[in-house]
Amino acid sequence: MLKVWSVALIILTYSLSLFGTFITRTGVVGSVHAFGTSALGPVFFVFISFTFVGSLALMFKRLDTLKTEHELQSFISREAVFLLQNLLFLAITFVVFWGTVFPILSELFVAEKITVGPPYFKKVTAPLFSVLLLLMGVAPLFAWRKQAAKRLGRMLLYPFLLSLVWAGVWGYAHRMHPAAYFALWLVAFVVLSILFEFWKGMRARMARGENPLATLQKLIARNHRRYGGYIIHLGVVMIGLGFIGDAYFKAETQVALARGESLTIGEYSLRFDNLESYPGSDGREVLEATTSLYKNGEFIDTMKPRRDFFIVQQQPSTIPAVYSTPAEDVYVLLVGWEEIGFSSSTFKVYINPLISWTWAGGFVLILGTIVAAWPQASRQRKPSYALKPGRLQPQPGSGD
Repeated sequence: MLKVWSVALIILTYSLSLFGTFITRTGVVGSVHAFGTSALGPVFFVFISFTFVGSLALMFKRLDTLKTEHELQSFISREAVFLLQNLLFLAITFVVFWGTVFPILSELFVAEKITVGPPYFKKVTAPLFSVLLLLMGVAPLFAWRKQAAKRLGRMLLYPFLLSLVWAGVWGYAHRMHPAAYFALWLVAFVVLSILFEFWKGMRARMARGENPLATLQKLIARNHRRYGGYIIHLGVVMIGLGFIGDAYFKAETQVALARGESLTIGEYSLRFDNLESYPGSDGREVLEATTSLYKNGEFIDTMKPRRDFFIVQQQPSTIPAVYSTPAEDVYVLLVGWEEIGFSSSTFKVYINPLISWTWAGGFVLILGTIVAAWPQASRQRKPSYALKPGRLQPQPGSGD
């Protein structure tokens, strides 16, 4: 199924990867990620066009070899959910692409470069990612070809109820924004749905007295692709937690402090202790602040944000000090100072909850990919026998 669709997505992915390189390497779109203007731009654009049009031409030429062998039998099936996930990815790709090239199009048609900022991307992609995350939780529960709605409802009942209870208790305790409550409920529902699948596979063996870890290992070894896919989904959910923390729980402040003064943000307080300048390596002039970070009045760590100035390039670089935990990261930046005597400095402090889960989710995603791609243990070939007059004799090449 969906052979033409899959080939078309492959062509689109490759072409957009080249296009992303084109807009950053040629300076067509102004961005902190962009390089300077290059004379290679027109030639590179012709190459991208040639590969895109040429690939489409080859696909249409070979359409007879890409005929669908099966048809979609039901919209309540794993194939349908898989297709819907593809469409969501495609929609996200389109809105990001549109927001990226909009300055180019506006300059072309109205002679004015109009850029779109982060609010556009957050408002447009957030609902799409929410639905995509939901499908990642329920997709493994769907059967191929056709799924009975009642049976699906029974499988989702316990994860749904437990996730509501968990999100309700958490939301009540922390007085969250309704959107944050919904996001955390969604994460809990997806995680519980996946964990229930692992539990269903393990409980029969555990009932016979097997060790849970040994049972889990045998379960994954028996079907790498299935359970590797579950692990990948868990990794994506962990990455999503980082985005949820950034969207709904992030806090920041900027305060000018004299030596010995402190600022407070959430449970943390930061005291300014000292500011010094010294020559660094590689032709740098370093301006470094020494601060003390406290949580609920208890000393945690010494933070040293700094500003490096590269003398030859005449280029400054701000280096934040970071205190990281599994729950949240604290960033401290030195953004200003009094030139004479260094008696006061201005600091910007960010508290970014759940960011560590994004990095951990990336490693879990890689682990799931390795598990899913790991070859199954080859089954030992059984000898085949041919009937001979009066006796059974092993066939040549049967292994005996």
